[in-house]
Amino acid sequence: MRFMMLMIPKDYGKARPGAMPDPDAVRTMMRYNESLQKAGVLLALDGLHPASMGARVSFPAGKPKVTDGPFPEAKEVVGGYWMIQVRSKEEAIEWARRCPCSDGEVIEIRQVVEMSEFPPDIREAAANAGLSTPEA
Repeated sequence: MRFMMLMIPKDYGKARPGAMPDPDAVRTMMRYNESLQKAGVLLALDGLHPASMGARVSFPAGKPKVTDGPFPEAKEVVGGYWMIQVRSKEEAIEWARRCPCSDGEVIEIRQVVEMSEFPPDIREAAANAGLSTPEA
């Protein structure tokens, strides 16, 4: 099973463009990332620039509307992610518990929907689109 672990750093929604983490925190996090890799569960990971450098596209009345960051109404902003492959949600939780987070940081764990979970008609529609999917 694949799970995405979403890092939600405290106050990241208020971070200024170009904000950088503390080098000691990065070294600590890299050791954690290395442990995921050595265990063979890490598929991908990335950190994200602050929301102040991003944009949101919403669709009021079905028409696209672009809003540049920061987003004052946002209470939580994703700062990065890990994509892992483990045997269960419980194992994903155990990996998240080992993360060297600071007070107020949160890791949200979400299982990836696999193509095999969809009914045949949806799998067929996806296959006919010609896009490659992990379980197509």
